Amino acid sequence: MEKSMGVREAKARLRHILKVVKQGGTWTITERGRPVARLVPVEVSKLPLADRLARLEERGCLEPLARDAEPLLPPPLPVSGMALKWLLEDRERGH
Repeated sequence: MEKSMGVREAKARLRHILKVVKQGGTWTITERGRPVARLVPVEVSKLPLADRLARLEERGCLEPLARDAEPLLPPPLPVSGMALKWLLEDRERGH
């Protein structure tokens, strides 16, 4: 549902308006009763990666990385088989 608000009230209640927009709402800002602007949510796909991750953290979908976290180890290589043979051959050729 789209809501509208005058410029003066919008200035005073900007935090509230932005909270509603972040949750998917839309606001129309009016001046002397005439629409002059519309505030709509930004498409998530257009946000930079850092902003998308921050949104997921805010929603509780992700936890921030602990500062003392260690990098992940590479997966172990198979002990035998054709895959290992081909991998070693590729490494020898410099691929």
